[in-house]
Order: sequence, then structure tokens, then C-alpha cells
Amino acid sequence: MSYTETFPELQQAKAVCAARPPGFDNTSLVSTEAFRRGMGAFASGVTIVTAVAGEELAGLTANAFSSVSLDPPMVLVCVGRDSHSCRVIHDAGLFAVHVLAADQEDVARRFADRGADKFGMSDWESGPFGVPVLRRYLSRFVCRLEAAHAGGDHMIFVGKVESLNICQDASVPLTYFQGRLGALRPRLASVDTL
Repeated sequence: MSYTETFPELQQAKAVCAARPPGFDNTSLVSTEAFRRGMGAFASGVTIVTAVAGEELAGLTANAFSSVSLDPPMVLVCVGRDSHSCRVIHDAGLFAVHVLAADQEDVARRFADRGADKFGMSDWESGPFGVPVLRRYLSRFVCRLEAAHAGGDHMIFVGKVESLNICQDASVPLTYFQGRLGALRPRLASVDTL
């Protein structure tokens, strides 16, 4: 029995990955460029999302990642509907989200490139439940797909966290701000407070 047969509500979401919802209206008083600039003012972390369906590996760079619930632990990630990864994540029913360190900018760029050999050049392995996982990360969430929602040109995948790994090194996170990758600078104590 396939994952979508087990969860019938996800069957409809699978079709939505490739098509706009009925009545979708992309007209707006806000231009795409203005919206992109406005969202660029919101600094975020950078993640790599991975999945496998059968023999088909998928991975992408995403900054639209957030916690949803503490009990049970749940997260969401937004994935472009027209992407290969959208279909693979949906079909797999499992995915991993890796929070990247500042020195992993090359990994973020590789997984952001649709034509790149993402897994051939990356240090990865088969992880919990067979999900492909990177060996380096600040934290890693392996999730079971709980819900998929259409959100404009993206799908919002909600996953229940089944496995969590946290790097013990106090590394600085990779960030995305105003269209650029970067790093947070640790705040140094003021001379007055030493």
C-alpha cells in the first residue's frame, strides 16, 4: 500500500503539486519584485531538504522552514510546486531538513542549482527510515509527512519530527538576508560588562 493510499487526504495534494488550485488568481497589487525585496528584509536560516522515493533522490535549498508544534514536534517547509523535489517529497512521505552552518555555503548553492549533481558532490548517507541525510549540519530533522497544503506557487509540507540530531559544535548558522548568503556574527560582550 502506497503512502498516499494510507492517507487519502494526501492524494489530492499530489495533484496540486503540479497544478494551480481552482480559482487561483495571481493578480495582486504587490509586484513580485516588491514582494521579493520586502521578504528579503527578513533574515532567515538556510536549510537543505532531502527525500527519496524509490530510487529517485531529491534535494533543495530552502529558507522557508519553521516549527509548527512542540507537542507533537512538527515543522513545515515550503517547496516550489513545479520542482522535482515537490513530487518526490510527496511520494516519499518522509523528508529530512538540515540546518546549515556558515561554512556550508557551497552546499547551499549546489542544492539550489536545479541542474547540479547534488548528491554526487555531497557527503551524505542513508539515514533514519532510508531518508538521504547529509553528514554535516547544525541540526537535522527527519520527518514523516503529515499534511500538504497548496500555497500559491508552493506546497507547504508539514512533517512530524521522527528523528532529531543536533551538532555539538557551537557553529555559526548560515543565513539568508537581502538575497545574499551570510553568517551571523556572534555578539561580543561590551567592554563595560566584562
